[in-house]
Amino acid sequence: MDVEEIAEKLYGLKPAEFVPARDAYVAEARKEKDMAGAKAIAALRRPVLAAWAANLLAREGRQEAEQFLALGETLREAHRTLDAERLRAASQQQHQLVTALARTAAGLARGAGEPVSDTVLHEIEQSLHGVLTHPDVADQWSKGRLVKVPEVTVGFAAVTPETVPDLPASAEQPAPKKKPGREAARRHNLERARATAEEADAKVAGHEQELGEARDAQESAGGRAEEATERVRHLERELQAARQAKAETGAAAVEAGSAVQAAERALREARRSAEHAARVVQRLEQQSDL
Repeated sequence: MDVEEIAEKLYGLKPAEFVPARDAYVAEARKEKDMAGAKAIAALRRPVLAAWAANLLAREGRQEAEQFLALGETLREAHRTLDAERLRAASQQQHQLVTALARTAAGLARGAGEPVSDTVLHEIEQSLHGVLTHPDVADQWSKGRLVKVPEVTVGFAAVTPETVPDLPASAEQPAPKKKPGREAARRHNLERARATAEEADAKVAGHEQELGEARDAQESAGGRAEEATERVRHLERELQAARQAKAETGAAAVEAGSAVQAAERALREARRSAEHAARVVQRLEQQSDL
């Protein structure tokens, strides 16, 4: 089975439709003896509502999504190079775009029949901040396959104009040079902080993945339990009908047996009468010959 094509279809569904459709594809793959495909499809996780709404924006607003992804690349590059001017310019776009796009995503979700609360709207904004912060989140979102709300504080903090270093007052007044030792130490501490943050992010992602799998398993098991319960009810109704039919058939069989016995008695009596009549006729014929 084409797992990529199936994933594209699944992540285009509403969250409530995801698990039943995924399980149906898994069953189909197993029926076709495609165990690798079944395992890959079963590993696909159902998106939470906020992630689904953000995915909807990426799927239906490609031009806005591409611009937003480009902004994320600019921000990440500016953080890597500590380019204060680029950070200042990108941060002004960041907050405006996140707010506007989150509201657009919420509107798309409502239009698709999924109400969005203020809490979910905040989570959509958080998801979009994560797209700006982390390349892996940006990659998932660009494909419309984000499944959870990322922790945007891991990696680099949200950029605001207040956190960006001031630019020199004029070109004739260069910024003071930093001592090589302090600069190297600062970069070393920054790298260590980033490594620690990435490790924490990995742990958070692992726990969230486990939680998502547990919830999906619970939901899937609940669906199978309901189907089994309904099957039991159906079989119980069939068994009751079969017992009723058996009882009715048994009564008819008893009645038919009685009728057969009565017919057999009548037949025996008729045969005796016929034999008696034959003997009488024979005797009368003999007397007539005399």
